[in-house]
Amino acid sequence: MKILMAASEMAPLARTGGLGDVLEALPPALQKLDHEISVVLPYYRAIREHKSLKIKNTGAHITAQIGGKRVDAEILECRVSGGIQVFLVKRDEYFDRSGIYGTDGRPYGDNAERYIYFSKIVVELARRLSPPPDVIHAQDWQTALIPVFANQQELPIPTVLTIHDVAFQGNFWGVDFGLTNLPAEYFSSHGLEFFGNLNFLKGGIIFSDAITTISERYAREIQMPESGCGLDSVLREQAGKLSGIMNGADYATWNPATDRLLPRKFKPDALAGKTGCRNALLKEFGLKKNPAGPVIGMVSRLSDTADLDLILPLLDRLFADDIRLIILGDGECLHERELMIAAKKHRQHFGFKHGFDNRLTHLLSAGADLSLFLSHKDPANLPLVYSLKYGAIPVARATGGLHQIIQDFDPGANTGNGFLFFENSPAALWDSIHRAKTYFTDKPAWDLITRRAMDCRFSWDETAREYEKLYKHIQF
Repeated sequence: MKILMAASEMAPLARTGGLGDVLEALPPALQKLDHEISVVLPYYRAIREHKSLKIKNTGAHITAQIGGKRVDAEILECRVSGGIQVFLVKRDEYFDRSGIYGTDGRPYGDNAERYIYFSKIVVELARRLSPPPDVIHAQDWQTALIPVFANQQELPIPTVLTIHDVAFQGNFWGVDFGLTNLPAEYFSSHGLEFFGNLNFLKGGIIFSDAITTISERYAREIQMPESGCGLDSVLREQAGKLSGIMNGADYATWNPATDRLLPRKFKPDALAGKTGCRNALLKEFGLKKNPAGPVIGMVSRLSDTADLDLILPLLDRLFADDIRLIILGDGECLHERELMIAAKKHRQHFGFKHGFDNRLTHLLSAGADLSLFLSHKDPANLPLVYSLKYGAIPVARATGGLHQIIQDFDPGANTGNGFLFFENSPAALWDSIHRAKTYFTDKPAWDLITRRAMDCRFSWDETAREYEKLYKHIQF
């Protein structure tokens, strides 16, 4: 089967989070099943600056109508690990920028136009490929208009849309609909219109042939008002084509026994290196050494879905227990000023950095004793899996697909690999942290929990087989 994937990120070429990791790992897993995989990405400045990439010009040019203008793109090509073919859409006015989606925590003002353009180019590229792809697989809101354009043009290729986090929808002013050049009937309650705005994700949900998300539980939750972020009724209407497929983990990249970004390596039966990473992490953020309590890490998109309001009221209580807290995140941070003030006030106990940093992400996973996952909306699938592998025991709100990843620690049965809380309150979070701290001070018990977490495995091979079944099911 020939599969064309379209995304805004693909590690190591361009990455801000879990989406990039998925595009790095899923294509090779599908390729192992004898499928032919190609990926389409925007040609960002960050990709151009990759020294080891051999990028060639295919000689193809594709023009897309964007509102009242016609905009030409060059199609470049490269190969990444495993020989996966990557098409790069080159249009410097849209993609030759210092950031992917924005800078300094603020999105680019023309993101609607940028990804309308990219989606149109992908659809036209699929039309020109010979032989054509059997499936187009769009990832998240940035490519969610691909199924819409494919429908409008009656492209005879089925489309799949994967929703990694329903909170991020590509919601723009209604006037931006004019850039799509779609017929007016597409801007309606049964199309892309969403309370007067243009909603990319809503369009993809309605017009794709299949929708997936990161777990069966999350697929159910996003059909409910509490977790659907306004799209729950649309998802309920399309529930017949919605399914959950768990992501795997790329243990070639995320493995503390081989991770070149770590100052010390470690594995379940040799944990001394984790102590070295812990010390290096505290030094990196200038925090006081040798705390009696655990080092707690949090890597997150720092948006309103991260629920930082759960942890902020607990800072004084945490630091009174000689706990260290480090928060690293990217995106628009509604609490940035508050976090910066707290970091200055508690300079020996609390570290904060706003912005994506791949090395620090790995070091935080390796050096933390506990990892926080606080959001009531964010499914947080891959970061959870990474935390387990690095022995950073999760303290998490029970939501999304977490129940398929974390089993709450039960001292009686001596089972579990994390600490769950259910109520969306600082008190419930504190209870879980306090419970974890109780076992942290018992080194033999804690080492056992750590080893159990690190031994968990989530395979991309199983994920690829589930997608293979889905692709076959939707063939015209």
